Amino acid sequence: MSTDVIVSHFLAIFFTMIGVHYTCRSLGLRKRTGVSHIHYGAAVSKSWFVRWVFNLFRLLILAVTVARVFYPNVDAYLGVFPALYTPVVLWTGIGLLLCSFGLIDYVHSYMHTDWRSGIDADGKAQLLTQGPFRYCRNPLFAGVYIGQIGLFLALPSLFTLACLIIGAGMIAIQTRLEEAALRRTFGQAYERYCERAPRWFPRFGKAMGPGWQD
Repeated sequence: MSTDVIVSHFLAIFFTMIGVHYTCRSLGLRKRTGVSHIHYGAAVSKSWFVRWVFNLFRLLILAVTVARVFYPNVDAYLGVFPALYTPVVLWTGIGLLLCSFGLIDYVHSYMHTDWRSGIDADGKAQLLTQGPFRYCRNPLFAGVYIGQIGLFLALPSLFTLACLIIGAGMIAIQTRLEEAALRRTFGQAYERYCERAPRWFPRFGKAMGPGWQD
């Protein structure tokens, strides 16, 4: 079986299972806690807009990756970059997708019932500064970034490049909205946390130094 066929099947299965995993997780948390852990925000707000853009692209990615298994000619409409369509690049993309999933799943497990998707207007979320949050303020979004790069490399095309660029922009907007909400809720405690933990990528020397605990 060629690398191309293996990777196309992997992508279809991977994104199908991602959808199943997060749908079931969200339903299970709601059943356990009695509240929804997914927050869209007010209609037509920035947070609402970002959520729906993500939903649209998730559906498009799932539809495209599944369609490629049954109709390989779909690639002709995706604007594939032949120079990047090599086994090394494709396998690198698969590796990044797996790393992304592992990081995101770990952070979700660490957060447990504190996990929220979007801004919790009820203010019930607590400020997490330990575990993966010790090294950066947004480990979940960092994992999504890694996954977006992985998707582009596993299917190098104009379609996945658009997904990468638009997705990165949406994450940047949502990150600033969520950090602004945390500043309003936690005030100086969050400001002190920001001084120690970078937004995206760890500064290990500083993050692991003494005096981290509040």
